[in-house]
Amino acid sequence: MDCLTLKKSNCKNCYKCIRHCPVKSIRFSGNQAYIIGNECILCGHCFVVCPQDAKQIVDETEKVRVLLQSGDPVIVSLAPSFVANYEGVGIGAMRDALKQLGFYDAEETAVGATIVKNEYEHMINEQQRDVIISSCCHSINLLIQKYFPAQLPYLADILSPMQAHCQDIKRRHPNAKTVFIGPCVAKKDEAAFYEGIADAVLTFDELTRWLREENIELRREMDADENSLARFFPTTGGILKTMLQDNPAYSYMAIDGVENCIAALRDIAEGKIHHCFIEMSACVGSCVGGPVMEKFHRSPVQDYMAVSRFAGKKDFAVDQPDAAFLQKTFAAIPRKNQMPSENEIGDILRQMGKHTPADELNCGSCGYNTCREKAVAIYQGKAEVSMCLPYLKDKAETFSDNIVRNTPNGIIVLNEKLEVQQINKVALKIMNLRSAADVLGDGVIRILDPKDFVEVLQKGRNIRDRRVYLAEYDRYVEETIVYDKEYRLLVCIMRDVTEEETAREKKESISRQTVEVADRVVDKQMRIVQEIASLLGETAAETKIALSKLKESISDE
Repeated sequence: MDCLTLKKSNCKNCYKCIRHCPVKSIRFSGNQAYIIGNECILCGHCFVVCPQDAKQIVDETEKVRVLLQSGDPVIVSLAPSFVANYEGVGIGAMRDALKQLGFYDAEETAVGATIVKNEYEHMINEQQRDVIISSCCHSINLLIQKYFPAQLPYLADILSPMQAHCQDIKRRHPNAKTVFIGPCVAKKDEAAFYEGIADAVLTFDELTRWLREENIELRREMDADENSLARFFPTTGGILKTMLQDNPAYSYMAIDGVENCIAALRDIAEGKIHHCFIEMSACVGSCVGGPVMEKFHRSPVQDYMAVSRFAGKKDFAVDQPDAAFLQKTFAAIPRKNQMPSENEIGDILRQMGKHTPADELNCGSCGYNTCREKAVAIYQGKAEVSMCLPYLKDKAETFSDNIVRNTPNGIIVLNEKLEVQQINKVALKIMNLRSAADVLGDGVIRILDPKDFVEVLQKGRNIRDRRVYLAEYDRYVEETIVYDKEYRLLVCIMRDVTEEETAREKKESISRQTVEVADRVVDKQMRIVQEIASLLGETAAETKIALSKLKESISDE
């Protein structure tokens, strides 16, 4: 059953799910995460840690509503961790609320836990097995079936408390339908795979939402029952706490957390562990640390104390069925992945920029413990080269460094304290500096007048193509200063325009000289014209007088 689904629109490609997945059963493609069904053990870690709520648990509320409308009595098997999830609420109050939703009755799964515990003790007393691993946790069962199939003979072939209880309910109420309610994702898969025992599974989240929709308030009321020792089952070591542990041929131990269970299974595979009964839980803290404990709270001490106060000191009174009715078979679940050769791993490592063992940082940022594991995942189509953050960082830095290094412009990067964070060779040349180390970390005032940078910071307006004369370097530059608010950096781009400015000034000087020469020539020419005009004027006057006299003379005659 696909109990976990993915909302693609929510996935932001942060890799947090793969970092927390103990078996790396998540595939990334096209910047989206996909859960690999035949590898997932349904521990629910990805659901808990996803910051974008991209992982969703399949809701069976409507399925249960249909069961309630069928006319058959529907009885709840309520996981004993409920007392940690619903503070101050006992089984009586839970039963009343569930009946208001339409359920026929509600019982504690701890009844089934007592039946399972009795069978474990019977198995130990037979002394026919070297190592016995509890089979209450479906995630652990899946872990062994998929990743440690050789250890399947050590897995107790006994029904889980949920199954034993639902089977017991149906024995007592032949027409009944059963619904398990608890903090576990994997129980949905267990119920779907082993058909006819638990008819549906709800999480505490689904129950709380349903109660809220119906405006049903849980009554704060605790009830006591001395015969309820199996209520300890949802805590680490809770199974062992209910057992006699009186067989000296066996050691008894409790292990929680998938990583710790994997380590123990490896030790078993290597023959390092013998004559043990091992209680294994996928969740740290066991079921009270389950992925669907409401609000994903982590209060291990408080949760344990809630269970401890509620549990009695004696067993529930149960009709223990014959061992044959409690048997459960486990088959290996093959995974389809092929392993690459060393040459293929090497080729992929080189694609990630890992050319030598020293390049393999094994930082885990991609979600895999080592670069080699990541390379194997890439070969198997579960990961992409781009998931390697050091590779992306180096690639981005190399790209940006190439731009900064080869641009014909000077570039200076300052922080908000106006301290030099980066400077390229062109800028060093403009300011006659030997190396970047001479100024990195120092105030820009050492090399430049800071007033333009202060202006950009204070006014919040960038400067574009402002021509500035750097008197101390006898250079002209066209400066652009940009403030990056996100990274809180000032970037100054300087284009050396000294030659342009020199050529412009030279041209202006020649123009001025030409104008001056022209003015002088015009003045001189005007003086000559004036002198000529003056001479011409005198000659004309004299000629006029002479002609006048000649005219008068002729007239007199």
